[in-house]
Amino acid sequence: MKYVSLILYYGFAIYLPKSNRPYAFKITKPIRYHICKNILEYCGKNVNIERLAYFGDGQGISIGDNSGLGVNCKIQRNVKIGNDVMMGEDVMIITNTHNFENCDIPMRTQGLNYISVTIEDDVWIGSRVIILPGVKIEKGSIIGAGAVVTKDVPEYSIVGGVPAKLIRSRKQSKKVVNLKNSKK
Repeated sequence: MKYVSLILYYGFAIYLPKSNRPYAFKITKPIRYHICKNILEYCGKNVNIERLAYFGDGQGISIGDNSGLGVNCKIQRNVKIGNDVMMGEDVMIITNTHNFENCDIPMRTQGLNYISVTIEDDVWIGSRVIILPGVKIEKGSIIGAGAVVTKDVPEYSIVGGVPAKLIRSRKQSKKVVNLKNSKK
């Protein structure tokens, strides 16, 4: 069943319109969801796989309830995504790295290592974020658009930049500014 689902997904379902289109939501989201349930290692309830999301053969990939893969995202194997995770467009989650220890032979012939990535519950990943091998993003964190995440992200953190750095904790009190009424 997995191979049939892979053919259906990459041959047809991956090209269906985005699920936020008014004419497509009731059709495209369930079609991709039901196909991907047979591909991914685990696929929770109400998971949204967006248009052009690529995840290879789904090996070692689990996605929790109410989470989603953004438009045109690329995810390699051995990724665990928790519940209530939001993901923007063009996100890349990289888990493989080339071996390079032996300087006597070309790196391309030394093989690959897969180092898992974990994204805990209630995380928001902005557009065009790159997450590198071995990273753990703890619950409640926000990753700013365009960030390159090279290290673990503590819970309830807001990070951004290249490489991603802590901007602030979500648990700190913050004065709310109404931008409409603020003076320039």
